Amino acid sequence: MPQAFAQEEAEDATDDQPLLEEVVVTGIYRASLINQIDTKRESTTIVDAISAEDIGKLPDSSIAESLARLPGVSGERRNGRVSGISVRGFKEDYVGTTLNGRELLGMGDNRGVEYDLYPSEIVSGMVVYKTPDATQMVQGIGGIVDIRTNRPLDSDGYFAINGTYEQNDLESGNPDFDDNGHRLALSFSDTFADGTFGVSFAAATTESPSQELQMRGWGYPTANPANAGPNVSLTGSETILGGHDSFVRSAMLERDTISGVLQWAPNDNLTMTLDAVYIDFLEDKVFRGIEEGGAEWGTGGYTVTGVDNGFVTSGTIDAGFLSVIRNDAERKDAELSTVGLNVEWDLSDDLRVEFDAAVSDVEKTITNIESYSGVGRAGLMTQGDPTARSWTMTPTGVIYSPHPTIPMVDLTDWDLIRLAGPQAWGGAMAPIQQFAEQTLPDGSVIGPPNAQDGFVNEPSFDEDLTTVRLDVVRDLDWNGFTEITVGANYSDRSKTKDNRGFYLTAPSWPYDEPIPEQYRVGITSMDFIGIPGVVAYDGLGLYNDGYYIASDAQQLETSRLGDSYTVNETQWNLFAKLDFEWQFGPGSLFGNVGVQYIDVDQNSQGFGTFTGPDLYVQKNPIEDGASYHDYLPSLNLNYDFGNGHMLRFAASKTVSRPRMDDMRSNQQVSFSFNLSSINTTDPQNSAWSGSAGNARLRPLEANQLDLAWDWYFAEDGIFSAAAFYKDLVNWHRAGTTIVDFSQFYIPGYHQVVDTDGVVYTPATFEGLLSFREDGLTGDVQGLELQTIFPFRILWDGLDGFGAILTATFIDGELDDGSMVPGLSEENYSATLFYERGGFDVRVAVTDRSEYATETRGTSLALTPTVDQGATLVDAQVRYDFGLAGHQGWLGGLSLALQGQNLTDEDTVQTNDDSREVTLYQTFGANYLLTAIYKFW
Repeated sequence: MPQAFAQEEAEDATDDQPLLEEVVVTGIYRASLINQIDTKRESTTIVDAISAEDIGKLPDSSIAESLARLPGVSGERRNGRVSGISVRGFKEDYVGTTLNGRELLGMGDNRGVEYDLYPSEIVSGMVVYKTPDATQMVQGIGGIVDIRTNRPLDSDGYFAINGTYEQNDLESGNPDFDDNGHRLALSFSDTFADGTFGVSFAAATTESPSQELQMRGWGYPTANPANAGPNVSLTGSETILGGHDSFVRSAMLERDTISGVLQWAPNDNLTMTLDAVYIDFLEDKVFRGIEEGGAEWGTGGYTVTGVDNGFVTSGTIDAGFLSVIRNDAERKDAELSTVGLNVEWDLSDDLRVEFDAAVSDVEKTITNIESYSGVGRAGLMTQGDPTARSWTMTPTGVIYSPHPTIPMVDLTDWDLIRLAGPQAWGGAMAPIQQFAEQTLPDGSVIGPPNAQDGFVNEPSFDEDLTTVRLDVVRDLDWNGFTEITVGANYSDRSKTKDNRGFYLTAPSWPYDEPIPEQYRVGITSMDFIGIPGVVAYDGLGLYNDGYYIASDAQQLETSRLGDSYTVNETQWNLFAKLDFEWQFGPGSLFGNVGVQYIDVDQNSQGFGTFTGPDLYVQKNPIEDGASYHDYLPSLNLNYDFGNGHMLRFAASKTVSRPRMDDMRSNQQVSFSFNLSSINTTDPQNSAWSGSAGNARLRPLEANQLDLAWDWYFAEDGIFSAAAFYKDLVNWHRAGTTIVDFSQFYIPGYHQVVDTDGVVYTPATFEGLLSFREDGLTGDVQGLELQTIFPFRILWDGLDGFGAILTATFIDGELDDGSMVPGLSEENYSATLFYERGGFDVRVAVTDRSEYATETRGTSLALTPTVDQGATLVDAQVRYDFGLAGHQGWLGGLSLALQGQNLTDEDTVQTNDDSREVTLYQTFGANYLLTAIYKFW
């Protein structure tokens, strides 16, 4: 690349050929900015980069936060942490992610990588490719993120220890969880045998806490005018909160990471590199709180005391609701390992080959338990009183207070609260004879619907990937063509999901019982919604110890085996790329043109599931797949004017592989026991329905154009503007077809009995089968602006001060009117910094507008939602004793204090009426105190 050649020439320049400008860098942060500017300038494609400031020290505590400050990149908070990202409006499922150029597995349900999974201590830098070339095997419509680890033969030796203390300022609301944590990392790199053998090693262990307060509104039905209180008038069109579930979440993430690299270069013509990464990930969470129906959806016994312009602002729950105390918990246990071998061999001065092979594996299990308790089991004559309260709506949701005349039930009373479900939610347990209906001596009628005291979702995932690649590179000296690269890549990927679940029943069935003392941990305060608190106990411990009676949900729910599958895909890539450089006028035109041929064979195995005559789930194995091929051309043109200005143009066709949960082979039959659905003859609204995956899906595909202008006005300064357009020629959409479900009809079961005892059977056996299909189109266009601006350019007295500013504006949608997942119309980032004499201070702000994403819904299924975006403020102060001139042992020490989410940014989601709050979350600020000691 001509920039690299120009740099070499500059290094060899004599005194009468000086550089245009020389900057004396006095800080490691500004040095890292120079490195990332150099990476951008020297690339033949449109990229943005991040360079580590120091050993194990990125500009932020996680790679996700660092990436979110680049133009065109937005971070997504999950559980209070920036974990996911979007590139140019596409969330990480549509972004290719590599580790040292190789495809990287994530620990999620699909292809997306959780970027906070990788500790910054093992990362030396990252490059975000906005445009591809033909040699990149892992592509994505949004772009490509390459995470890079250290190479010992390419860097100076070091030995360093990093230690961090972490504190969340939102005090832990759960007595068995801490609000503080730590990180410890050891980094080593050196060369031996006269520089021919290199070893790099990093090990990091993390315990990171997080806290959350959450209120979720169920919805807003219409208030009954008959429930208007004194001096209140209702027209019958006012909306009112129908119920809520609110909780206090505490979590602790534990992560152990080992990264190692061995390099051997016995001569100048051969380099062999063996690298490996292992991550052991464990995250424990508890969600303790309360679930309650409210007006209309919980009880008709309420009184409206306040109304404003069609919205009920306050009232009292008079008849009450039998509150469900939730002591839910989740454990995510995962392991990731990847090992790769790379061999670079120069066969001659102008011919070289590169061989690369890697194997990766991920295993993950999520155990998510719901544990119910309350004033007694549903159906028992001994069940206690329902809860009566007053309520007021606020901009962050509902706030409760005592009822003016009815005493509030004390949900913190261990003598009152029983281990049993206070609501009859176990209708799906009807086939289980163990819980057959019976009449107790006191007259209580107990049956399967009363037997659900909790539930466990326990899906497990196993994914493996094998890749083998060979490149042949030949230097050229022919009419401006400088190099040709041809090669082949083979990948074999497989992912299996086993979606398990269990209904839980307390062993005291058919009665209830006190919560066992050995599992009690204290009280969880709910004062953020005005409720004193609830009893707190170890629900996950009850399940793990086998205390509950567990009933296998795969026998009772078609969605369990129906969502268990294996997806296999093998892919061959053949590619060729031609690099060129020509002199035009005062500057040079350089770049590459290439094409990639893709041959794919994909298949999936799963199950068709339906309810059998014995009311248990039956299954039929299903296998399906497809084979196809495609071509991906690419062109990258760059014109260097020779005065710091560079114009870039790129055109390419790119793809993202289909989501793996969309590719599953399955069919699920469902039936709605609803009188209006059973009576209709319209298949569109029938009681019968089904869903299916599609193992024949083609990749999501886009044709894209890019135009960028870079102005490298200083070694440590840049202004860049980039415009892009993506023509989405294939996206996946929801398809439906009408099918006959008569073969699944069970007389005496598929029916509804009305209040008069009349039995209704289905008026039609036809219904809708939903699935995913190809064929949706759309477009996305955007503008990215970025500057890294050192203030010394304005005045020498400001040397050390600077700013990094980015702004991204994106517009686009799919042709059915739906949002592109991850697209925010506006994204901003601003970092102000000062670094001099070993002292470094930074303040950073990121802001993104609303975007479509996913959240965990029923049975941990990924459910579409819209996030309102957030404005996050972070700050960092750092002092490096060595750079400050200290000698001796103190010279190896640096200290840093970092604050994240300093303004405690809330997340609020609403309906179209902003007063109808559907979700409120707050996470608190987070503080990290870090010490780094470099021995050499």
